[in-house]
Amino acid sequence: MTRSVNLSQTRKALAQAGVRPAKRLGQNFLHDQNLARWIVQQAQISAEDFVLEIGPGLGALSGEILRRGARLLALEKDARLVDFLREKFSHPKCEIRHCDALDFDRRILFAERNVKVIGNLPYYVASQLLFHFVDFPSPISLGLFMLQDEMARRLSATPQTADYGALTLRLQLHHHVEYLRKIPRTVFVPQPEVASAIVRFTPRDERQIGISDYKFFREIVKHGFSQRRKQLRNLLTADVGDWEDTAKKICAPLTTRAEELSREQWIELANLIAPQDGKSGPDQGPERFPIVDENDQEIGTATRQEVHENNFRHRAVHMLIFNGTGELLLQKRSPWKDRHPLLWDSSAAGHVEANEQYDESAARELEEELGVTTRLRPMGKLPASEKTGQEFITVYRGEHDGPFRYPADEISAVEFFPVAIVERWVANKPEDFAPGFLESWRLFKAKSR
Repeated sequence: MTRSVNLSQTRKALAQAGVRPAKRLGQNFLHDQNLARWIVQQAQISAEDFVLEIGPGLGALSGEILRRGARLLALEKDARLVDFLREKFSHPKCEIRHCDALDFDRRILFAERNVKVIGNLPYYVASQLLFHFVDFPSPISLGLFMLQDEMARRLSATPQTADYGALTLRLQLHHHVEYLRKIPRTVFVPQPEVASAIVRFTPRDERQIGISDYKFFREIVKHGFSQRRKQLRNLLTADVGDWEDTAKKICAPLTTRAEELSREQWIELANLIAPQDGKSGPDQGPERFPIVDENDQEIGTATRQEVHENNFRHRAVHMLIFNGTGELLLQKRSPWKDRHPLLWDSSAAGHVEANEQYDESAARELEEELGVTTRLRPMGKLPASEKTGQEFITVYRGEHDGPFRYPADEISAVEFFPVAIVERWVANKPEDFAPGFLESWRLFKAKSR
């Protein structure tokens, strides 16, 4: 395996590759071997990991990654370097792809285990790259990035500091962000104009985040930081009815400004003032579902709780919604779901209620969960079994390109995925999915042959 290069080797390698560093690509090549080794150590890479490297350059980090036995996919935008890297790292666990990282389909990563992303991010596109790879929902288990020192401090900032802002909260909402160390300009060829720093992202436990509406959280934080010198009670007048009562509930002074609220206080504020869905209310009685026999003949009704506690056979519908390019919409179940929280599921799904037929239920659930209507075509019916949670499931197929509107207390996210990625994801990591979807997916595959 080729070792990381020193300064003279870096210059020789650049000449060999026929490369003069391009400022428009933000190219600065690391030449300190010890630093390269230290950086990779911070990612705690093992042979069980799949590592995506953004901008490998001359491979200063790539060799250290491969030495630890991980699978490596390196994305290099500069065509001049691709052949050089492929020759240098001719290895069965290494793929060098000529690709702009912003154009890389990050959905591929959902099908991989133990995904870690490492990169020396060009300063001019660093924020876009971070949003592309670590914004929710993200498949990565760890991110390690070299950034401009100023941005690194913003990402890892704490309340009541000048660096703390909307970008901080957006990325810290789902991740712990650690500022590991400052990197001097002298370890690069050519030397950049400013110092760099290493930051590490590790995901938070979604069940501990406690946010009820991610989109609203981003909007209210962005609004709150739009005029940093203004007090929030003046900025958020249209969003907060009674600021005095709200400030008391989040334990904040009446005169507080955006940078004075902690992440936890911002979450609490967003939850307090987020628009309510209004789909269910206290005056509605408990849902009642038909109880059926082994032939799907109705023999009575029971509440949701009774059905699940007693494992009664009952009815459900699953909808698989595709866009115009044939990609399948999946929903990520919220942490508050009583069954299968945080797992990926069919585009929309739900129980058939009392005095309701399968087709009626499918149309209702689609509108309630995704806020859309479309023609739904039955694909087939699954028998009640342990795999379906004792549900007879009719599976429907439909088409819609969105946009979708979904209840945040039930669904954390929705996203389209190419069928080929879903197929590989299901094969590699079936535990990521709700059991009802897995059975519906098998039916879809059987019907598609």
